[in-house]
Amino acid sequence: MKMHIILAAALLACGSLLVAGPASSEGSAGENNLQSNIIIHPANTVGETDDALFSSFLEHMGRAVYHGIYEPGHPKADGDGFRRDVIDLLKPLGLELVRYPGGNFLSGYDWKDGIGPKQDRPRRLDLAWKSVETNQVGVDEFMKWCAKTGVKPMMGVNLGTAGAKEAIELMEYCNHPGGTYYSDLRKANGHPEPYGVKYWCLGNEMDGDWQICHKTAEEYGRLAYETGKLMKLMDPECRLTVCGSSAYRMSGDWETEVLKRTWPIADYIAIHGYYGVPDGDIPAFLASNLELEEYIKKVAGIIESVRHSKRSDRRVYISVDEWNVAYHGDRIPHEDCTEAPHIGEDHYVFVDSLAFASLFMTILRNCDNVKAACFAQLVNVLAPVLTENTEEGGRSWAQTIYWPFLHLSKWGRGTVLDMRIAGDTYDAGGRTGIGYLDSLAVLSRDKKELILFAVNRSLERDMDVKCDLSAFGGGRVAEHTVLNNDDLNAENTPEEPDRVKPRPGNGCRIEDGCLTGALEKHSWNVIRIRLDKGESK
Repeated sequence: MKMHIILAAALLACGSLLVAGPASSEGSAGENNLQSNIIIHPANTVGETDDALFSSFLEHMGRAVYHGIYEPGHPKADGDGFRRDVIDLLKPLGLELVRYPGGNFLSGYDWKDGIGPKQDRPRRLDLAWKSVETNQVGVDEFMKWCAKTGVKPMMGVNLGTAGAKEAIELMEYCNHPGGTYYSDLRKANGHPEPYGVKYWCLGNEMDGDWQICHKTAEEYGRLAYETGKLMKLMDPECRLTVCGSSAYRMSGDWETEVLKRTWPIADYIAIHGYYGVPDGDIPAFLASNLELEEYIKKVAGIIESVRHSKRSDRRVYISVDEWNVAYHGDRIPHEDCTEAPHIGEDHYVFVDSLAFASLFMTILRNCDNVKAACFAQLVNVLAPVLTENTEEGGRSWAQTIYWPFLHLSKWGRGTVLDMRIAGDTYDAGGRTGIGYLDSLAVLSRDKKELILFAVNRSLERDMDVKCDLSAFGGGRVAEHTVLNNDDLNAENTPEEPDRVKPRPGNGCRIEDGCLTGALEKHSWNVIRIRLDKGESK
């Protein structure tokens, strides 16, 4: 009852009561703006965001590693062969973790091929992506790149062609101080100090028949448990992610069986979600985050069910360790097995940034159950950063999806507030009552700022937004940032790297404790509100 009173009061505080009615159709320019009322209160919280939510993924696939992060001889490569221009683009994203080395690649990979003198490393066929793996980048190079980029490693272990023995040997190589075979081998390879890797993934997408040596839930669950048991014996504080389902349509029985078998060692269970434009339906595409929302809720329910069946006090969380918009690029593996083929290179357009923003907001809105997330991938393959490879060296630039991640990483850390939205809706893709407004509210960790993130999904109409902030003690709009473009298919290129780029907005103000604002049609918005008293009432 108290929540209903708060909602009603908030709706009335900033003017007329808005009621979400039947789906409305969009009109032409010049008609009245859409209307939305945001209802938030500092007492109604979802939870705290974990820094691991702001993470990414790097796989030995296509040009992600070779000609992506690593290109010896490039004019902007450093002494270790890493492209400084790429590092400079990635650092502002504030990434916490980078998951490595796969992906499908992981299930056929022998980590020992990628250590020691480079001239002695074997060239291998990568059957996952029908490529040639040169092994010029391996564990030690990746750790060095992490240090240069300011990120922490999330290491995957091969549970396809390999198993518990190879996994524990890798952990010993990475984390043991010395005095054992693999820790001393690390030292002999020029790395005297242990890497202290905390986060580990036990295989990748083992439920999929496309995966090298994929397994049943029973087979994988037993192998993951025995592997994790060994890893926890070596490092009780390590954080282990077990494989969940590879897609929403595959979820359910797999998670239940795997969690039953791995409950004592699992810290996270992974889910993966990639989203494209169904039959060219852009309005449905802009609501694709609603499927991710259902996916998260479903798996969270399975976790809770298993926890009760185990009569356990420990918690297992969700890691969305592969997620992104993905539909532009050629993801069909090459048959000629070349080095670093051009595969999976989605060139993102402006409208993709809106769907990406909603997907990420959905992950953060579920921060009570989701504690880690890695958008896939980082460079060239399904990536926010693209590179050229030419005789002169080639350029690098930020794609459209770069900007929502940067904004949410920079200002989305803190307390996520429970939000209700009353406003205009539409129908698309078999769904009804989709809000034109998709939004997230975060109270900063120092309690001095309230940040509203918002997507106006409408392709034709601007939107008037209201939000009662009296419970927060008032405030002022410190900054309004907008990402928009008249052309939904606009993309950034080497010739026009700033075609899609954020700019200041001027449509928001606070009077008498009420925020009012105008959000442009098909736009991404960040509204930073400086709270007067430094903390909420």
